[in-house]
Parts: sequence; structure tokens; C-alpha cells
Amino acid sequence: MQASITKYEFKSGLPVEFEIIPLDKLYSHHADMLTTPHRTGFYHILWFREGTPVHWVDFEPIQIQPGTLLFLNKDRVQRFDVQADAEGYAILFTADFFNKDLKYLHGNILFNDLMKVAMIHLSNNTRPFSELVDLMQWELAHLKDAGQPDILHNLLHNFLLYAEREYRQQAFTELKKNADLDYLLLFREMLEVHYQIQKQVQFYARELLVTEKRLNTATSNTVGKTPKEMIDDRVMLEAKRLLAHTHGTIKEIGYTLGYEEPTNFIKYFKKHDGRTPVEFREQFLRE
Repeated sequence: MQASITKYEFKSGLPVEFEIIPLDKLYSHHADMLTTPHRTGFYHILWFREGTPVHWVDFEPIQIQPGTLLFLNKDRVQRFDVQADAEGYAILFTADFFNKDLKYLHGNILFNDLMKVAMIHLSNNTRPFSELVDLMQWELAHLKDAGQPDILHNLLHNFLLYAEREYRQQAFTELKKNADLDYLLLFREMLEVHYQIQKQVQFYARELLVTEKRLNTATSNTVGKTPKEMIDDRVMLEAKRLLAHTHGTIKEIGYTLGYEEPTNFIKYFKKHDGRTPVEFREQFLRE
């Protein structure tokens, strides 16, 4: 059996793939699920209006303060704090909900997480966010009709625009929008699909219809890494996720990541981390 981390898909049966849930309600109904490492096939905006929990995203503990907005891309491994002292909202939506404007979503500074997880601290400027959440909640409770998806999409889009404005005012270094960034985003999107099988830069360059040199220029100019380094980072992140959060054997985890022979996976992991997979797992479990 292959090693895997529990993944949750969006709730089925809703008129639109968009939902707002109060955090206290989320905890009361799904505490066990939330406080166990998991990933989701949809996007999160977590608005912690009150409380100071620690929210784990992959291996990074994020200390929350009252008034924090946290933006989480789909498929990130996260874990909510066991101490459920938070009040606020979880705004959940899928890529399909944004299907008319996917380019905006994929290039959005709040969700591209090329540098770090986007976090915004709201001080007194909460009025537009509160009003938009109220409008979204009202619309969700309203009679369902053909116009509802567009209304909700527009309200969410405005919420994100206000959040982008706040993010830019809080010492965020924005990547310059140019052809390099376009290629980088396309490469990373393709990498998410193929990293378990395809680990050669040549494959991605060919699929993107560019030379390896051009792809290298795009990634190096944008995030200071070569395409090969980005591939290795993605493989190592998944390897560490599986070692830390599953009971899969080294053989099973290596196979999941495209390594037929466990020894090849062990050599690869040690080359990039300095520890063997077993040493990493044992150290993680002790911490």
C-alpha cells in the first residue's frame, strides 16, 4: 500500500463550490480532522478575528494574532491548533468556483506562495472585509438562482483585492510581473502534476515549449533557484511530509515518489538533507 496523507475534497451537494464556516462551528464539528495533518483539494482563507492559536502549514508553525488573515493554497499540508480558542471564519472555495478567472487566481500574490504563506494582520481596517463576509453569507442563505455564482465570485474577488492591497502595505516584496514570472507559474503548476514521475528539467522545458536555458533564466531571475533545484525542493517536501505524517515504509514512500529501488530514494534523500529518511523520521517524532 502506498503511503499517503489524508486529503479532503470539497463538500459535495452544495449549489456552488464555495462556503463560509465560523471557526468555532468548524472546530465543534470536525476537531479530530482539523487537528490531524491533512491536505485539501480546495483553497482556504482563514480569518482569525480573535484568539492566538498556532497554525501549522507543512513544517512551519504560524503564530496567529487577533485580526490575522491566512491564505492557504490547495494541497498544502496543514494542522489546526488543538487549543480551539479562535473565533472568525473559514472561507473555502475550489478552483472550479473560480473557473472564469483562473489566471487571476493562479497568479494572485496571496495564493502563489512562491516565497512564503501569505499572512495579513488587520488592525482597524476591517470594515470592507466584514461587510463582504456579511454579503457573502447573506447571498449563501438567499434563494438559489442563476446569478448566485457570479455574485459570490465577484464578492470574493473584491475580498481578495482588498486583501492584496493590505498585503502590499505590510512589507511584502512583490515579484515583478513579466514573462519570467509567467513561465515560473506555468512550470510550478506543471511540476505539481508530474513531480512524482518526471524529475528532469528537459521534460518541463519541452512541455512549456521553451529551451532549458530560457526556463533556467525565468526561475533564477524570479526566485533565485534553478528548475532542478525547484524540482528537488518539491520532491523533498513531499518526502518529508510522508515520512512525518504517515506510517508508510521507506520502500512505500520511495515508490510513491517514483523510486523503484529504496536505495536510490535513500541516497537521494541523504544527498539533499544530510540525513537518511529513517533518521529524519526519528528526529521529527522526537521533537
